[in-house]
Amino acid sequence: MRRVLPVLVLLVLLPAGCTTHSDGKPPADRWQPEPGMAWQWQLSGRLDPTVDVPVYDIDGFDHPKSAVADLHRRGRKVICYLSTGAWEDFRPDAAKFPKEVLGRGNGWDGERWLDIRRTDILGPLMAERMDMCRDKGFDAVEPDNMDAYANRTGFPVTAADQLRYNRTIAGLAHDRGLAVGLKNDLDQIPQLVGDFDFAVNEQCAEHDECEALTPFIRAGKAVFHVEYELDTGDFCAETRRLKLSSMLKKYELGVWRKPCWSRGTLGAGGPHSARAPARGPRKGET
Repeated sequence: MRRVLPVLVLLVLLPAGCTTHSDGKPPADRWQPEPGMAWQWQLSGRLDPTVDVPVYDIDGFDHPKSAVADLHRRGRKVICYLSTGAWEDFRPDAAKFPKEVLGRGNGWDGERWLDIRRTDILGPLMAERMDMCRDKGFDAVEPDNMDAYANRTGFPVTAADQLRYNRTIAGLAHDRGLAVGLKNDLDQIPQLVGDFDFAVNEQCAEHDECEALTPFIRAGKAVFHVEYELDTGDFCAETRRLKLSSMLKKYELGVWRKPCWSRGTLGAGGPHSARAPARGPRKGET
């Protein structure tokens, strides 16, 4: 087990959590996905690189640098999926997380909430994960389980703790030239839209919450959205109006997808015709 970096190193890392340009615009060398961009989200099964979309979201640990390079050759931007708010016993760095930061299970086998208040421990560990995404050539990061304060984690996490942690994660990504998405955490969008480059959402249509994501759209930032229980006819008209990048997926997040539009961006065409949701719908119900 590698020893955790000294607290002094963390003090260098943590201020990055608030490093947002005052005008809300990313540096020129950081990717900024725009509203309406079509995407593929595949976290299970053999990776299919042939889906004709400009954006792929894939597991950061499961795929080598060569897979990212292949997607780039095909003209795709590639997002690195990571769990930053929950511990997963199947990850190669699982033993680096001390027991004191492991909380209640989050409803998925082998996963437990992390004590996000302990940035002295989690900051360096997440920095190593961000290094992995950067070194593999990813363009962006999708940090998951970013709403611990709204769940029964086993720790007295507050909304202020969550804002602090989410901004720390965003800063770690930005320091490495990576764009970063806010996963779910709808209630804190007004405070966090300036710190994140896009949003990723599950089931906002099923729960009548999609309007809450519009601050990202107004800021010129993509909202990558999936539904699992509704058919496309139940949500595509509304999410197209809101300029969300929407599609229907199965819970295992494999290759199969049924998007609300065909390719590229909203203007490119009309509708056409899976590991668990990352990491599962409505964690507040666990």
